[in-house]
Amino acid sequence: MREQVREQLLGQARACAELGSPMYAELLARAADDPGGIVAEVLGERTEIGFVLGMLGTVHRIVLEGRASDLAAHYPTAGGTKDPLDAWPAFRDVLVEHAAEVSAGLADPPQTNEVGRAAPLVGGLLTVVAATGLPVRLLEIGASAGLNLRADRFRILHERGGYGPSSSPHPPPVNGRAPLDSPDSPVVLPDAWRGALPPSVPLTVVERRGCDLAPLDPASPEARLRLLSYVWPDQTARVERLRAAFEVAARVPATVVRAGAAEFLDGLAPAPGAVTVVWHSSMQPYMSEDEAALVVRHVENAGAAATGDSPIAYLTFEARDGSRLESVQVVALRTWPDGNRRVLGEGPSHGLPITWF
Repeated sequence: MREQVREQLLGQARACAELGSPMYAELLARAADDPGGIVAEVLGERTEIGFVLGMLGTVHRIVLEGRASDLAAHYPTAGGTKDPLDAWPAFRDVLVEHAAEVSAGLADPPQTNEVGRAAPLVGGLLTVVAATGLPVRLLEIGASAGLNLRADRFRILHERGGYGPSSSPHPPPVNGRAPLDSPDSPVVLPDAWRGALPPSVPLTVVERRGCDLAPLDPASPEARLRLLSYVWPDQTARVERLRAAFEVAARVPATVVRAGAAEFLDGLAPAPGAVTVVWHSSMQPYMSEDEAALVVRHVENAGAAATGDSPIAYLTFEARDGSRLESVQVVALRTWPDGNRRVLGEGPSHGLPITWF
């Protein structure tokens, strides 16, 4: 195995450990020292972290499809009861048996539609609405299945309250707390916010639209399986959140088109009577430098035309250095017509918990 591959695997192992997946941390550490070289054979020249995640996700899908019973015994997502930290021999066997399939699976980008990232999104939206008093037109790049385009319909909790929907179409929080005598959202993010609370204001989303290079339909069983396969198998709370978000998606329409980020934002313009919010999370490393610069240019061009009645906001949850290995990311907000930028908070890359500044 080439040293570059080994270092990539060890780096991702450390990141998985920091993000609470001892199972994947152990698998990747063992893979880095695999004398048989099957991981190097599967990855080939594709050593970037997205491909490592693709390898893990493809194996997880094979497990969830019931085609790897020995490995499934170690995967909590498949009902396994054996120690996940002892999964390496069975994991390696799956790589050997399905090497061509796993290698081919790396061609598709990872689909990590992480529901926990609704926590920084909703906190940011509440900050924007508190400043503008306007309903939100929400545009997301790298939206995958568009689950977080419905984030205002999730329940996001803080030790002193939180935000969440009631039976009304656009429910405001009450003193920062969702009404407890009304139907809960199936998505509940406990202990999602720490530090200062985001503003307590009514939040209304009037448009939900996003883009992705390979958008998924959250109503499709195949798409749901693909999304589940990219959740780390020893993090069962994330699996439960994802499945609950499928329920919300079935009730709340949103549009995700097949397009690149810069293409989607080309021609972006303010909308009178609403604040246009462009949002992305853990997306920056998947864009080339040229495309990332073009995304910013499109937003800034729209910002130049913004007014008090038609403001623009650019809300991101990304690593400070743009790295995929950075375990802590920051919630940053830039708004127009003033053009001001500020950092609102920070948290782990999966979004929970967010510490607000």
